[in-house]
Amino acid sequence: MEYKEILFSLEDGLAVVTLNRPTKMNALTGLTRAEITHAMQRAGKEARAVVLTGEGKSFCSGQDLSDAASQGKLDLERTLRDEYTPMLEAIYNCPVPTIAAVNGPAAGAGANLALAADVVIATESAYFMQAFARIGLMPDAGGTWFMPRQMGMAKAMGAALFADKISAKQASDWGMIWEAIPDAEFDGHWRARAAYLAAGPTRAFGAIKTAIRDGYGNSLPEQLSEEAHLQGQCGKTRDFMEGVTAFMEKRPAKFEGR
Repeated sequence: MEYKEILFSLEDGLAVVTLNRPTKMNALTGLTRAEITHAMQRAGKEARAVVLTGEGKSFCSGQDLSDAASQGKLDLERTLRDEYTPMLEAIYNCPVPTIAAVNGPAAGAGANLALAADVVIATESAYFMQAFARIGLMPDAGGTWFMPRQMGMAKAMGAALFADKISAKQASDWGMIWEAIPDAEFDGHWRARAAYLAAGPTRAFGAIKTAIRDGYGNSLPEQLSEEAHLQGQCGKTRDFMEGVTAFMEKRPAKFEGR
């Protein structure tokens, strides 16, 4: 696929997917969603870590209400089912670690696009906003699933009903995101975090994602059994052997992702 509304780069095992409609605050069109879906699926096969970020001063303002497809006869159920669901699943189910580097406002579906990633790192000037109620809608794009799990029922309900701006620092304090970074340090910081993941034990990272997510639905015995199974798989990897050898030799490990 030739990308028109996103940028895609791949270097040293790190894929960076950049929403590239800065004059529209990186609002999502049908084409943007299709391109993000394709890029995330590609990155899951070719990279060892993926970053999703925005060009310019915004991360993503959500659905582009001026998009031709949004005029007059927009079928919201079809759009969410056929366009948003594949995009969000491509991010959430990506087999390698994903970071949302939120470089500016993330509103509506744009906020939930970020929350689909494994880790959210935001610049301190950014904010998150479930803006749906302001136009007579409810949160979608996974917002009603992500928010209660990441920030608790009370905060999720208030965020949805009042549609207030949540600063990056608030989001970090509430457990909605991983961390809020001063603007001047943001770019270098997320790149360093991403480089760490791209050079890490990829299969162990995948097991971490699986175990932590499954823990929400498992009993303790079920979770202990799953941990044993996944750890057994990790123990058979080359990265485990390298990690142990490096520890014994008192040197940094050189993981291969296998």
